[in-house]
Amino acid sequence: MIAAALISMSAMAQVQFGAKVGFDMTNFWGENVQHKMKPGYQVGVLMEAKLADRFAIAPEVVFAAQGGKSELFGDFDLLGIHVDGKDATYTTNYVNVPVMLKFYATPNFSIDLGPQVGFNVYSKYSVEDVDDAVDMKDHTKTVDFGVGLGATYSLTENAFVQARYTMGLTKAFENGEAKNGNIQVAFGWKF
Repeated sequence: MIAAALISMSAMAQVQFGAKVGFDMTNFWGENVQHKMKPGYQVGVLMEAKLADRFAIAPEVVFAAQGGKSELFGDFDLLGIHVDGKDATYTTNYVNVPVMLKFYATPNFSIDLGPQVGFNVYSKYSVEDVDDAVDMKDHTKTVDFGVGLGATYSLTENAFVQARYTMGLTKAFENGEAKNGNIQVAFGWKF
């Protein structure tokens, strides 16, 4: 019955497809986690199905360059380079699949909320002035669950801008308490 209801709703819904590209500021958060923001980017595709005048559901598939930075402290050397005070950069790229429920406060402005699942595709750790990056794939969890909250403003019938914060709910690495955080600003086009 649920499947039949979903199929009939989607048949009645106004469906649009689109693409988006954007700028991200990402970091890790959690207890005893001190990370600075790392600039990144996102690019992806989306679908929006208007379920009623004020409600829509919008699943996306987005590649996001995420991660974070931290300053190293301590009197030790890494590969022959003194690292005290140098920045360490974690680059953890994901294919994210958010499913946003959109509430249209006005015909051009929606408040967006929904879950996200991310699949890690790349995980490296590098230190300032050290040429070799360390592969962290075996120490990074493959799947990341989170929740996103944001807003979308339609500039025209097709063009839109979007701002969102996605907070990871699960640990990003096998060890430690770090979870993903992602501030996103994107521009998109619906077809």
